[in-house]
Amino acid sequence: MIMDIGINETNRIQIAEGLKKLLADSYTLYLQTHNFHWNVTGPQFRELHLMFEEHYTELAVAVDDIAERIRALDVAAPGTYKEFNSLSSIEEVAGITEGKQMVEILIKAHEQVIRTCRDVLKLAQEADDESTASVVSDRMLVHEKTAWMLRATSK
Repeated sequence: MIMDIGINETNRIQIAEGLKKLLADSYTLYLQTHNFHWNVTGPQFRELHLMFEEHYTELAVAVDDIAERIRALDVAAPGTYKEFNSLSSIEEVAGITEGKQMVEILIKAHEQVIRTCRDVLKLAQEADDESTASVVSDRMLVHEKTAWMLRATSK
């Protein structure tokens, strides 16, 4: 059955490809944040441990929303580490345990997700895809606020 939601197939696929990158960035950030939650050390342990938990819990819902938007555009959502690794703009890190360094890494990662959001938002706006624009705009707002809070923590 041919999909007819008012967005042509070329635009639908371009938007879905952008959303795949956003999903990969978001999932990589989720894993990174969860890892930092488990392994944080230092004088801010309790504060960061709890804050990271809030962040990864929010990201768990976000990745589902993004994947479901990809599916609503009738495109298969990526779902493996291999796919996420090839699509993500966020570099994975290992062996970090000091809280201050974790915060700095997470700031950069959230800022990358914001840039990815902006790219996808442009595609959605050009195609009059308000549903995707809404999802992406909401994500961008969360990541901008989170990056701000992390920056405030690092001062």
